[in-house]
Amino acid sequence: MKDFLKGVKEVSPIISGVVPFGLIYGVSAINYGLNEIQTISMSYIIFAGASQIALVNQMFIDSSIFVSVATVFMINLRMAMYSASISPYFKDNNIFTKIIVSYLLTDQAYAVSIAKFNEDENINKVKFFLGAGITMWISWQISTVIGVFLGKTLPKGLSLEFAIPLTFLALLRPFLNKKYFVVTAIISGFTMIIFRNLPYNFGFFIAVFAGIFSGLFFKRLKNAV
Repeated sequence: MKDFLKGVKEVSPIISGVVPFGLIYGVSAINYGLNEIQTISMSYIIFAGASQIALVNQMFIDSSIFVSVATVFMINLRMAMYSASISPYFKDNNIFTKIIVSYLLTDQAYAVSIAKFNEDENINKVKFFLGAGITMWISWQISTVIGVFLGKTLPKGLSLEFAIPLTFLALLRPFLNKKYFVVTAIISGFTMIIFRNLPYNFGFFIAVFAGIFSGLFFKRLKNAV
């Protein structure tokens, strides 16, 4: 139980950025024509904030099913990288545990978990991850419901969009403790700026791969020196 609570504690500071994100999704989905059950069910089934917001936006502009699904797939493709990175820590667990972990895998849960696993080899990794993942899940579901039922009562001048980039910046900060991580962040950031206007968010994936390859290159270069 102690390691579970450690996961809750580590991820809790990030919740302040996730709650407005959930409110944005709840309000947007209702305004785009989804009903309450559809909006809340999407949070249970998909459980991926950026993808959910992108999907309701695609539905609003009457995109084809193919484009809508492809958009969600591309945005969520980063989860494959997260999975490949974190899977060695769960290789000895049963399939049921792996399914639960994969469902609860988010940017926030991954970030705090991989940092803790690298720092403390003796921590119970399943309990810690579940603490972080379940906390994020509960926070997202509650904020979605609030967005659905109370979102329309919020002042029109209240801007919640600022929470989205702040959440990802908060996730990035703990990793900037090594030079090749800093290089990765700078190169991927500039690449995203250069290719930001590509259709279907392709610039995001170019930036991801540019960051990965540059980080690996500089890490190997440093080790070779």
